[in-house]
Amino acid sequence: MNEATQAFRRLAEESIDAALEADPVAATWLGDHRFDDRLPDYSSDALTSRARTIDDQLTAIDAVDDVELDVVDLVDLEIMRSRLQREAFEIEELRAAEWNPMLWNPGTALHLLLSRDFAPWEERLASIDRRLSDIPRFLEQARTTLISMPQIHVETAMGQLMGTRELISSHIGLQCHEHGSATPDSLEVALGAVDEQLAWLEDRLPESTRSPRLNQRTYAGVLWHSLDDATNASHLLRDAEGHLDKVTEQMRELAAEYLDESVHAEKVVRRALESIARTSPVSDASVLGIVEDALERTTDFVRTQQLVSIPDVATEIIEMPEIHRGVAVAYCDAPGPLEAATVPTYVAVSPTPADWDAGRVESFYREYNATLLHDLTIHEAMPGHVLQLAHAARLETPTRVRRFGFSGVFVEGWAVYAEELMLERGYAPVDSHSSALAIRLQQLKMQARMAINTILDIRVHSMEMTEEEALRLMTFRGFQEEGEAVGKWKRALLTAGQLPTYFVGYKAVKSISDDLRVLHPDWSDQHIHDLMLAHGSPAPRHLRTLIGM
Repeated sequence: MNEATQAFRRLAEESIDAALEADPVAATWLGDHRFDDRLPDYSSDALTSRARTIDDQLTAIDAVDDVELDVVDLVDLEIMRSRLQREAFEIEELRAAEWNPMLWNPGTALHLLLSRDFAPWEERLASIDRRLSDIPRFLEQARTTLISMPQIHVETAMGQLMGTRELISSHIGLQCHEHGSATPDSLEVALGAVDEQLAWLEDRLPESTRSPRLNQRTYAGVLWHSLDDATNASHLLRDAEGHLDKVTEQMRELAAEYLDESVHAEKVVRRALESIARTSPVSDASVLGIVEDALERTTDFVRTQQLVSIPDVATEIIEMPEIHRGVAVAYCDAPGPLEAATVPTYVAVSPTPADWDAGRVESFYREYNATLLHDLTIHEAMPGHVLQLAHAARLETPTRVRRFGFSGVFVEGWAVYAEELMLERGYAPVDSHSSALAIRLQQLKMQARMAINTILDIRVHSMEMTEEEALRLMTFRGFQEEGEAVGKWKRALLTAGQLPTYFVGYKAVKSISDDLRVLHPDWSDQHIHDLMLAHGSPAPRHLRTLIGM
C-alpha cells in the first residue's frame, strides 16, 4: 500500500469519526452506537467549530496525491469530499438550526433506541436515560438559537413534539414494564422540558412570518449537494416536465385499453383509476395482509424470473408506529449501514391515524388501493429498498466511506427502476391481462408523481409557485386525491432538494442499465443487476466509475 492510500484511508476514518461524534443521533441511525447517550449541540459556537474542522479536513483531502490511488479509493475520496462539502454548506449557508424548529426535536433520538434490539435492553435504557436527562439543555439551546421561523415549520414542529411527548410519557414506560425495569427518573424532567418548548413555540406562532421558501441562490446549493449531480434547476425542470408529458400520453393509452374505450374518451385516465380503486379496496383491517401477500408474490417473481440475486435477509412486516402514520402506507426501515448487530429489516405498514374521519380514510385508500400496494411493495421491499440495501450491507471496502456517504439518489433511483423492471417482465397482482394493465397504470401514476415532485420542489423554492397552482398540477395532471396533494404541498414547503431524488436517481440508474445492455447484449438480467448492486449505494456517477463505464 502506497503512502497516498495510507494517508487517505487514515484521513477518511478520522473524518467519519468526527462527523459521527458531532451528530450522535445520525450516528445512532447509521448504526454506530458509541454516542447513543448524547444529543447534538447545534449552538452557534459548536457549529462554527464543526465548520472549521470540516475546512481542515477538506484541505487535507485536497493534499492527498490522488494520482496514486486506485479506483476504489479514488471514488471514496470523492464521496468523502462531497459529504463534507455538503455539511459545510448546511452549516454556513443553509443555517437551518436558526430557523427550523423541526430540527430541535429529541423524539427521533429516543425512538431509535426503542425501536431496534441492537443491544440488551439495559444498555439501551441507560442511553435513553442520558438522552432524556439532556433534553432540558437541548431545548433551552433551541430557544436561544432559533431566530425567525416559518409558520408552517412551527406548526409542524408542535405536532411532532406532541408525538415526542407521547413517546416519552407512554412508550418508554411500556417498554420498561415489558422488561421489568424501573422508569427513569429523568422522564418527568424531560416531559416538563417538552411542555415548555411547546408553550414557547405556541407563543412564537403569531410572529413566525419567515417564508418557508428558499431563495434561488440557496436552493441551487441545496439541489447541487442533494443530488450530487451536475444538473441545474432549469435543466432538471425541463426534463421533469417533458417526462410528465410522456407519461401522460402513456397513461391515456393504457387507460383506454383497460376500459376498452377510445384514447379520446372524456376523462379516460381518471375513470380508469377510479375503477381500479373500486375493484381493489383496502381498509385498516386488510392493509397489512395485502402487503404481506404482495411481498410473498413479488419475491417469488424475482426468484422465478432470475431478475437479481436475493440475499439472505430477515424481513418483517410490522404495523407502523402511530407517530409515523398518515403520510404513506408503507416504508422500509432497514438497519443503518454501519450497524454491526444482526437486526431485521422492517417493512412498516400503516393503518390510518386514529383521529381521521371516514371520508379522509376512504380518500387515503383510494390513493393507496390494493393494486398500488403491490407497486409500493416492489419499491419498498422486493426488489426495491429491502433487496438493494441487503446487497449494500454485504459490501466490504477498505474504509467506511461508502456506508457513511451512501447516496439517497441511488437508493431511490434503484427502487423506482425496480418498479418499471418488474412490470416490463410481466408482474401483476393476479394472473390476468386486466390486472397487468391496472398495475402498469398505477405505476405510471407514480411516475407522474415523481416528475411532479421535482417540478414542485423547483417551482416552490425558486419560482414562487402558488398553492392553487401546485394543487391543480397534482390533482389534474397527477390524478392525485386531494388529501395526498395537500400533504405533498406541505412537504414541498417543509423540505428542499429531497423530492427530486427519485426522478434524478431513476434516470441515472436506468441509463446505467441501458448502457450495460448495449455493451453486453448477452448478459442476463441477474448478471446486470448483480453488478449494479455490488458496490454499495454510491451516487450514480461513481457507480459508472466503479463498473468501468
